[in-house]
Amino acid sequence: MPPEPILRLENIVKRFGAFTALHHIDLEIDEGEFLTIVGPSGCGKTTLIRLLVGIDEPTEGRIWLRDKRIEKVPANLRPTCMVFQSLALFPHRSVGENIEFPLKIRGETASRRKERALELLDLLHLPHDFYDKRINQCSGGERQRIALARALAFDPEILFFDEPLSALDFRLRKKLEKELKDLHERTGKTFVYITHSLEEAMVMSDRIAIMRQGRFEQIAVTDEIYARPISRFVAEFMGEVNLFDVEGTASGGLRGRGVEIQANATGGGTELTLPQGTQGALMVRPESVRFLHPGQTADFIVRGILRASYALGSRTQYKVESSEGIELAVEKLRQDRFMGNVGDEVVLGFDMQNTHMIRER
Repeated sequence: MPPEPILRLENIVKRFGAFTALHHIDLEIDEGEFLTIVGPSGCGKTTLIRLLVGIDEPTEGRIWLRDKRIEKVPANLRPTCMVFQSLALFPHRSVGENIEFPLKIRGETASRRKERALELLDLLHLPHDFYDKRINQCSGGERQRIALARALAFDPEILFFDEPLSALDFRLRKKLEKELKDLHERTGKTFVYITHSLEEAMVMSDRIAIMRQGRFEQIAVTDEIYARPISRFVAEFMGEVNLFDVEGTASGGLRGRGVEIQANATGGGTELTLPQGTQGALMVRPESVRFLHPGQTADFIVRGILRASYALGSRTQYKVESSEGIELAVEKLRQDRFMGNVGDEVVLGFDMQNTHMIRER
């Protein structure tokens, strides 16, 4: 049986005066899942999480925690906890005092508080001697772990995260992304994570919800949202992508701008079939495009000029300008890199099974 939703939003609207920040939001979050909400600045994701955690109330709609409505329940009376970007730790108190704070508020004994704090230090891979260490003596990564330990001390049913890794350097952020995913698996808690970083979302999440202008554009598992986006916005938001304007023809095939569609690519799969006159965007990711050598062919062919190449560590990205002025991205593993030079004429190819059709009008 599929897991039951632990949190459910029905027709949520949030207005600030004449401005509507959230437009009739519906969402179900399964118990124990890691859901990440992503979107550009101003899309409404922070407003949404403030409603979920109880800092603000919706203008309209209902929020259910299992079978109880909680949209008017204040944050301190909800079985949830928030990890803020600022972390909100007490800088001149010890690590132990910070972790124990929610337990002290609950009236737990000193011995029980310390026992639980040491358990959480173990869970977050911090040594026991951190218990007496001052927060202002801890590094950025250590503070992140301490903030997580304090949040878990509440024993919340749901943990909310508002961009907690955004202020860290790249290497530490990558390390903590993996640690957060591992922590989620070890605790079995429900995690709801807000970020503007696509990479964070893809590394950690069970599902990703992409927001745009106060609405969800698409909610799906990572592979589906990357390979089968429902709109240009989602396709472009989920990383580098090549999009070709196409139109359905009377013969049941496709006609496209900037791409040559071979005969064997037009009579096949339903994903690439458009009714006559219907317009769409043919999508292919850069890693699915290849350089064609004389005698080689593909379902789709693009001719152009190699304009640039960029070394990205284990892979290389190429920028190609098509004969119709369309810029394309191609990515190859370092060992498979293209041996041509900037300014060379090139032929690109990709196949039908690596494409996705986005219907538009």
